[in-house]
Amino acid sequence: QVQLQESGPGLVKPSQTLSLTCTVSGGSITTNYYYWSWIRQPPGKGLEWMGAIAYEGSNYDSPSLKSRTSISRDTSKNQFSLQLSSVTPEDTAIYYCVSFKNGLGYVEYWGQGTQVTVSS
Repeated sequence: QVQLQESGPGLVKPSQTLSLTCTVSGGSITTNYYYWSWIRQPPGKGLEWMGAIAYEGSNYDSPSLKSRTSISRDTSKNQFSLQLSSVTPEDTAIYYCVSFKNGLGYVEYWGQGTQVTVSS
């Protein structure tokens, strides 16, 4: 069973860069046709897809966040990471790392989520 676990600071100051890492166990991030993604949910709002990195390393960006996000991976550690620059209090949210298989139509695996608050 694939498991995902987010890690990173729970509090980030405005204008700084938010950095989160997702550690994957029970499966490889290079498994064919799987995509590894970040989703967030601000308080009182719906889920927002932030971008993804594919099994072969290609990146897929959210048009609304493209200028501020970077998703990378470390295959030796079976991890993928999110960096979100120039954060504001509007970036306060629960951040989830997730995974899905191309063509499946739904997210197959979810991390438990991590609360990130942007505040001075």
